[in-house]
Amino acid sequence: MMKRWQQLLDESYRSLEDLQEPLGLSDERIAELKPFEERYPILVTPYYLRLMNRLDPADPIRRMCLPDVAAPEGGEATSDDTAIQGGQHKYLQSVLIVSNNSTLTYSRNCYRRDFARLESDEASMRIPKLAEYIGDHPEIDNISIGGGDAFLNPNDLLAQYLKAFAFLPTIGYIRFTTSVPATFPQRITEDDELLTMLSRYAKAKAIVVVTQFNHPRELTDEAAAAVRMLREAGCTVRNEAVLLAGVNDDADTLLDLMNGLVAIGVEPYYLYQCRPATIMADGFQVPLAKGIRMVDDAKAKMSGMAKSFRYIMGHATGKISMLGFTDDGRAAFKYHEARNEEDRGRIFFEELAEDQCWL
Repeated sequence: MMKRWQQLLDESYRSLEDLQEPLGLSDERIAELKPFEERYPILVTPYYLRLMNRLDPADPIRRMCLPDVAAPEGGEATSDDTAIQGGQHKYLQSVLIVSNNSTLTYSRNCYRRDFARLESDEASMRIPKLAEYIGDHPEIDNISIGGGDAFLNPNDLLAQYLKAFAFLPTIGYIRFTTSVPATFPQRITEDDELLTMLSRYAKAKAIVVVTQFNHPRELTDEAAAAVRMLREAGCTVRNEAVLLAGVNDDADTLLDLMNGLVAIGVEPYYLYQCRPATIMADGFQVPLAKGIRMVDDAKAKMSGMAKSFRYIMGHATGKISMLGFTDDGRAAFKYHEARNEEDRGRIFFEELAEDQCWL
C-alpha cells in the first residue's frame, strides 16, 4: 500500500510541461529549457511550489527549482575519487555513497552530476561490496549516504544501508544528506516507519541528518515539525547551504537563514561556495571577494551558535575555508580537509579579482 508521503510525491511536477501553467512558461521558454530538463530531471512537490512567487522569475525558491539557464556549455563532469562502484573515498576518514540520482530542486552542489542514472535495485546490489571495502579500511570512521537525496530512497533501501554499516566497529557515525526537510517535509512527518527505523538504529550508531536549507522562506512550520521529529528519533540535524546568486547572496538573508535554523534546532554546518557550472550556465556563482565580505557582515550580527558554520569551497584538492582578508587586501584561506597530506591544515593567501568565483 502506498504511504501518504508517496502519494504526495506522486502528485509532484515532473516536467516542463507540468510546470508550464503554474509558472507561466511560454512555449518558447519551454523550448529553451529542454536541454536543462534532459540533463537535470525535474521534481517539484506541490508543497514547495506553494512557497514561491510562481510568476516571478527572480523569486529565490522558483530559481532553485528552475534556474535562468543559458545554452549548454563545457563538458560532462566526472569524478576521479571513486574507490568502488557507488562510493567516493576522497578524504582519509570518510566515504560518500551515492544512493540515487533524485533531487527535489536543481541542487547545484549535488554529486549526482558525477554518476550515471542509478536505480534502487542497483544501489541495493552495491551495498555488500561497499561494506566490505569500508570494513577493509579501518581509517574510515564515518559514512555519508547521499546522492541525489538519501531520503528519496524507499525505507527498505535505507534499512539495508543502516544494517550494513551501523554495526561496523570502526564507524563512529552515519550521515544522510537530504533536502526533504526544506523541500518536502511530509517525507518525514507522514512516515512513522522511517522515524521508528532511525530511532532504532540511532541507539546503535550516531546518525546525522544533513539538510540543505538555502533560504529563510523554507523554514516553515512544516519544516520545523520535520526537524523536531528527526531530533526526537535521536538524530543530530545539521545544515549545508550553498551561496547562490539571486537566492541568498546578501547579508540579511544569510542572517535570517542561520538564525532561523538555530531556532528550529538545526546546527549551521557549512555554507558552500557554488561550484562552477559544467553543463549549463545558470548564473548562480557569487564572486569570492563578495562572498567573504557578505559572510563577515552577516556573522557580525549573529550569536555564536548561528555563526558556527564555515564558509567553504568543495575544491578538487579538498574543503577550503574562506577566512577573510589581510591588511594588504589578500584573501586568507585554510584547508579544512585535504586530499593530499601536505595540504592538511595549510593556510595560504590569494589576491582575488572582483569577479573571481573559484580557485
